[in-house]
Amino acid sequence: MEVKEKLKTRIKKNDSVKVVSGNSKGSVGKVLFIDREKGRVIVEGVNIIHRHTKPNQKNQQGGIVKREAPINISNVMLMCPKTNQPTRIGMNLIKDEKTGKVTKMRLSKKSGEIIIS
Repeated sequence: MEVKEKLKTRIKKNDSVKVVSGNSKGSVGKVLFIDREKGRVIVEGVNIIHRHTKPNQKNQQGGIVKREAPINISNVMLMCPKTNQPTRIGMNLIKDEKTGKVTKMRLSKKSGEIIIS
């Protein structure tokens, strides 16, 4: 029996990302959903598909509905908030002087700035 592991990613929901490969290469959008088990993300305005739907209670008209399809998480890079360029992400341990609590923060490799989301 195969055990699926959840993918540990450094990209979170509502992050601004740039597509670096595939049909939507160069597009920038906001992450709407992350499927960690399949390793896929849905990005706003990227990889648009046309879904043909029959009329139903919710959609009385029916017709063609445009919506985003998932793409592989390896095909997107986080946008650095300082330089507004795609960047790799590192992790940094930061200790709070008052409480002594250590927290993990995401770090932009390009600018060295901490990414807060």
